[in-house]
Amino acid sequence: MHIVIVDSSRVILKVVAGMLEPRGHVVTPFTDSAEALAYVTDNPRVRALITSLEVRPLSGLELCWSARLLAEASRPLSIIVMSSVRNARNLSEALDSGADDFIDKPPGAEELQARLRAAERLTSLQSELIRLAETDSLTGLLNRRAFLQRTNEAAERAGSFGRLSAILLDIDYFKRINDEYGHDIGDVAIKAVSSLIEEAGIAGRLGGEEFAVVLPGHSLTEAEGLANRLRLKAMDLRIRSPRGPVRLTCSFGVSEWGEGETVEGLLKRADIALYEAKTSGRNRVVSAMNDLVLARTG
Repeated sequence: MHIVIVDSSRVILKVVAGMLEPRGHVVTPFTDSAEALAYVTDNPRVRALITSLEVRPLSGLELCWSARLLAEASRPLSIIVMSSVRNARNLSEALDSGADDFIDKPPGAEELQARLRAAERLTSLQSELIRLAETDSLTGLLNRRAFLQRTNEAAERAGSFGRLSAILLDIDYFKRINDEYGHDIGDVAIKAVSSLIEEAGIAGRLGGEEFAVVLPGHSLTEAEGLANRLRLKAMDLRIRSPRGPVRLTCSFGVSEWGEGETVEGLLKRADIALYEAKTSGRNRVVSAMNDLVLARTG
């Protein structure tokens, strides 16, 4: 487990790290609580924060509060406060500020290991709950809410002038597949298409047979190229059924992030392009570029 330790004393940091590192934990120590918070913020693999109450420039309680806000933003994190003064007030303030546990300073080796085993159980449970809350149960892709959250985060990183493109796609004549072969085969078709896009970028199932992929750092031309490759791969799919193999095609709408863009606008333009692809013959890629719609079938 990756653990961040914060204390004003380098001796305490060395002692605690010496208890943890031989057990296989990755330990990152800090004497500066603001630097520790920045590190935890930028490193989602950190699973435990152990902090003294007597730290600066952020107090231990302030650090707990800020770190708890990170955990509430859908990431597993266990926070343990250590203090040389154990009393009811310190304990209640620490717990009220977001700490999960409280330990004496300096901690005993056996107690510290037990606390961390509890922290591992807690963060494993948190990870599973986050996965269930964010994942579409049929395909394993991000569900609509999680997809929009990740897309908004990518848009914030891109800023006004960064590159970001979106692809919306759905399965052509999907109702016909359900009607002719049954909903079980329809589900297999949905899972087969999802497997094509799961590694392509920020990929999600928006509902039914409709999917979306957002591509940070990619231009419209690059997104068009990917959409056409996915279109050809979809044509090669063969879904097994009692009545023989089922073939399918997909239609695609592509849009690119622009100055002053919103995520809603980016996805709306891709959706309009997808609608154009559906109404102009299906099994094609249509790109939205400002007010122009460009169709590609090659």
